[in-house]
Amino acid sequence: MDWSHYRFRSVWVLRAPPAAVYTALERAEDYPDWWPQVRQVDAIDDVSGIVRVRSVLPYELTFTAREVVRDRAAGVLEIEMSGDLDGWARWTVRAHGAGTHARYDQVVDVSKPLLRRFAVPGRPVFRANHRLMMRAGRRGLAAYLEAV
Repeated sequence: MDWSHYRFRSVWVLRAPPAAVYTALERAEDYPDWWPQVRQVDAIDDVSGIVRVRSVLPYELTFTAREVVRDRAAGVLEIEMSGDLDGWARWTVRAHGAGTHARYDQVVDVSKPLLRRFAVPGRPVFRANHRLMMRAGRRGLAAYLEAV
């Protein structure tokens, strides 16, 4: 088993229409406005940018995100990631009752040397850190969508 390989899935149920959720999620440059752990997003060009994230643990991850799928009709946004994280992440946005079901899937290999060094003993802590980050993101997006 590669202890630096991770698969994550998070589901956010939001009280906003799918079109509004999709629009917010496709604007990655605005993530720092509503997602506390996304510290900075700097555009490189129309389809890529540098992203800095930091959750509860005292380390920061920096990676380049490059858009590979933007399909509003299917409700899919997907990026490739390289840097401290190598892999991909995908949002899938669907109607759910009067609101939205937003599923986040991510498959990455951690390449940051410090995190690789602590891969085995730190794995449960790193996974918990990711859960906390996703929970804060859901709350932040819900509040953001209610305000607009």
